[in-house]
Amino acid sequence: MSEAPATVVIAAEARIGADVSFGSYAVVHAGTVIGDRCSIEDHAVLGKAPRLARHSSAGGEAGPSQIGADSSVGTGAIVFAGARIGRGVIIGDQAFVRERSTVGDGSVIGRGSVVDNDVAIGARVRVQTNVYLTAGTVVEDDVFVGPGVTTANDNTMARHPLGEPLRGALLRRACRVGAGAVLLPGVQVGEEAFVAAGAVVSRDVPPRAVVLGVPARVTRRVEDGELLEHWR
Repeated sequence: MSEAPATVVIAAEARIGADVSFGSYAVVHAGTVIGDRCSIEDHAVLGKAPRLARHSSAGGEAGPSQIGADSSVGTGAIVFAGARIGRGVIIGDQAFVRERSTVGDGSVIGRGSVVDNDVAIGARVRVQTNVYLTAGTVVEDDVFVGPGVTTANDNTMARHPLGEPLRGALLRRACRVGAGAVLLPGVQVGEEAFVAAGAVVSRDVPPRAVVLGVPARVTRRVEDGELLEHWR
């Protein structure tokens, strides 16, 4: 571990890899595991225990938080206990990654974005600024999520029967979701599909479909030259 500023608080039970750097006032809670060559910036908090409302359905064992090698956690970002961050991940300033969520290798979580509990994010995903990924959302590899995108998981807005599961969105491999789009509970955005900025997605989007509008409707098909394989 690199020498940390005197203002950093690291619990004795935390495990810190080699060549890890810390900014001022960072806090590392007990059980947190940080891989080699990570950068933990000013005021970042790792391993924070969740505090839930009585009626919350987000309970369950959180476990320790894990930060993969060569990752960075930005200024003021919070990674909760039980979150698992892969290798080479960037967690932007003031971002918020909750318990039992996973972020795959090489992904980016933009400034001020919220990854709620029990979200699964694949590898090489780009989540832009001020995105909200609600509990239960699944984001597969190579997805692009534009700034200000919002997902929802409860059509009743908290007036569903006790124990009824919530349904986050499913974003299939290499799909793209434009700025300010809203994805309603349980919708699936197909592989290589394109959701235009400001669209409200209330039904499933077929693979390679381009949708826009409120509600979103299919307007055309993603051309072969637009596929991810031509842009790596």
